[in-house]
Amino acid sequence: MAKIEWSEEAKLIFKTYIKDARLEFGVSTAKRWQKERKDIEWSLKRFPTSYTPESLLSDRDILYRRCHIMNRRFKIIYYYDESEDTVRIIDIWDTRMNPKMLVRRIK
Repeated sequence: MAKIEWSEEAKLIFKTYIKDARLEFGVSTAKRWQKERKDIEWSLKRFPTSYTPESLLSDRDILYRRCHIMNRRFKIIYYYDESEDTVRIIDIWDTRMNPKMLVRRIK
């Protein structure tokens, strides 16, 4: 079973989205999004390569993948480090933003 590692930036982004959801939509929505995160982590631990490669990052040396979360409004961007059996979550992307910004954010 793979380990999950969140980058500091991804953790901060997720916390911000949860805080904003709590203020905008209420506590139940924020809790539902937190549960969804745990469900996706469970899936990633067991099947780290099961999600679709991120086409916007297909020119990179690393195979980045994405999984939608929170009503498909966001994508978790990650890659699987097979040598360490670790899923490295590097970003959470708001799908309403300009896709070029994702390409710039992932270095």
